[in-house]
Amino acid sequence: MDPLNAGWLSLLPPVIAVVLALTTKEVFSSLLIGILTGTAIYTVGTAGDGSVIVGTVENAFKVASSRFDLSIILFCSLLGSLVYVISMAGATKAYGKWASSHISSRRGAMLSTSVLGAFIFIDDYFNCLTVGTVMRPITDNFKISREKLAYIIDATAAPVCIIAPISSWAAAVGSNLKDTNAFDSEMGAFVSTIPWNFYALLCISMVVILSLVQFDFGPMFKAESKAVSSKTEDLGVEESLKQADNIPVNANGTVWDMVVPIVSLIIFSTLSLLYVGGYWGSDEAYHSIGAAFGNTSAGPALDLGVFGALVVAFIMFVGRRLMSLKLFMDGVLRGVQTMIPACMILTLAWTISGVCRDLLQTQVFISELVQNDSGMLASVLPAMIFAVAGFLSFSTGTAWGTFGILIPIVVTVAEAVEPNSADLVVITLSATLAGSVFGDHCSPISDTTILSSAGAGCVHIDHVYTQLPYAVVVAVSALCGYIVAGFTYSLPLSLGTGFAIMLLSIFVMHRVYVKRNAQNATSA
Repeated sequence: MDPLNAGWLSLLPPVIAVVLALTTKEVFSSLLIGILTGTAIYTVGTAGDGSVIVGTVENAFKVASSRFDLSIILFCSLLGSLVYVISMAGATKAYGKWASSHISSRRGAMLSTSVLGAFIFIDDYFNCLTVGTVMRPITDNFKISREKLAYIIDATAAPVCIIAPISSWAAAVGSNLKDTNAFDSEMGAFVSTIPWNFYALLCISMVVILSLVQFDFGPMFKAESKAVSSKTEDLGVEESLKQADNIPVNANGTVWDMVVPIVSLIIFSTLSLLYVGGYWGSDEAYHSIGAAFGNTSAGPALDLGVFGALVVAFIMFVGRRLMSLKLFMDGVLRGVQTMIPACMILTLAWTISGVCRDLLQTQVFISELVQNDSGMLASVLPAMIFAVAGFLSFSTGTAWGTFGILIPIVVTVAEAVEPNSADLVVITLSATLAGSVFGDHCSPISDTTILSSAGAGCVHIDHVYTQLPYAVVVAVSALCGYIVAGFTYSLPLSLGTGFAIMLLSIFVMHRVYVKRNAQNATSA
């Protein structure tokens, strides 16, 4: 299938999907309509033979089959199985009781979730599903909404990975930096961007602040208010998870029945990432941790990791007769069933991303916009690049794809605008990474957003709807920081500006919603 340079029409599929999803709160049909809109544009634009209707549907299936990632689907399915059998063994219930005796408040539960999210920095997929598995019983106990849990998971996934030198994200950025031939050390260049990655730093800061002071606003304010005053089953739980909660639970399960499989998952996944990356292979070029992570493939590696954890769970549970072989295998199958909605959304998200990138050339349209503005003043370049990267990542649902598109362009443009300034290159490169993470963080069609919903057991569109105002506040604050950075090149001043604006926005928005809630209560 030859691509079609559709110009601004390439933006219609994601825009339609996002608007419909936020309006109808029905993500499956919204994504499907977005996909068919894109393939219809392609079919008409290429003047293919035969019926436009048939061509539209046929092209949608072609893109879906080409973008389908079986390894990620397997990872999600097997992790669903692991979570299910852990619950059947009574480990989740036991862990919840233990954690409740050590965590005494909602604040402590949210901070613990944040710390765990920051600790698992190797890969965002792994982060999203593991943190949710571990922390759901605790947050449920303190009546923290699933929407809030999903937000904390999402905000400590990609934003943490993008500032972690040892992660799959650092490897992806490094590979794109290498192609520019502009840096003596790709890792050194990546490390230099960390203090200037305002979105990631402010996003993590906002999670900590909201956990401490609980100054919620927007749809999240309503979700949290409802959770505090309602029963556990009304915390925003996905229907498939409600069904999964109705499972036979062994009364003899212990905390170790959760800890050991999860720790095994972390160990096996880390070792698998190194193994797939060639750390123990014949090529000596990959015999370092950084090189191995740069060469690895997350999907197959995580499949090996979760399979190893399932084997450990099997030995522990069946070996100790917490459950029979038949019951264990039944739990594996039922666990897969709980992940079907997430896998369907992932498949549709990959498809609409493929329609934009492979058929309609959205990335070409965006890159041309950047290149056409290459004569701009250095002072506005970082802010403009941040906005463009955020828009592209949000539209396509992929930060990594945005890296590949914009990094070569951005480095060239920054060097052309200020040939003698290494600072502008670093700041602009940081803005590219920050904007990419912003778009990936809040896009309804982003893998990370979808998996955060799945990990938290939250309705996907509810997660998108509640976290979007938080992400926008951080993005606007980061944008202001990059404006200051473009004029001053001062890290303390620019980051301080962004942080101050974020704090002020949180306080003002919270006060507005508290006042509005009080007025509604009085009028009622």
